[in-house]
Amino acid sequence: MWELIWRGSIIGFGATLAMDLWAIFLTLAFRQPKANWAPVGRWFYHLKTGTVFHHTIADAAPYRHEQALGWIAHYAVGIVYGIILVLALGSSWLAEPTLLPALIWAIATVAAGWFLLQPGLGLGWAAAKTPNPNKVRTLNLLAHTVFGLGLWLTALVIR
Repeated sequence: MWELIWRGSIIGFGATLAMDLWAIFLTLAFRQPKANWAPVGRWFYHLKTGTVFHHTIADAAPYRHEQALGWIAHYAVGIVYGIILVLALGSSWLAEPTLLPALIWAIATVAAGWFLLQPGLGLGWAAAKTPNPNKVRTLNLLAHTVFGLGLWLTALVIR
């Protein structure tokens, strides 16, 4: 069991790193804004008070280390997703990792962003309150696709 958790942690970390490299590529190649994890850090910080949904996270009291907390949360969630995947698929998948289960899981995890994090930040369900919701949704799906590729590739590397 601990072996699965440890390897799932590495796989989740690697997949999150792949997602971040993808974001850097989008910034350099297409001038997409850089990832800003401070609002996520502020959101996580305010969870301790029981506040899940904000009208807008910008109106919530700032937290001095919200950028760092956002990055930590980003990687922690990715690691948890890696652990869940490995626990669900078991050691047989680790021995012979296949792309499809990793990709399906990664695409499914976009639901947490669309129906918990984005409404929690005040962006609406699936970014409905943003200026271009379909662009945000497409970028979310692409990022989670890269996350799925990262899950699979990291599993191949550590097998």
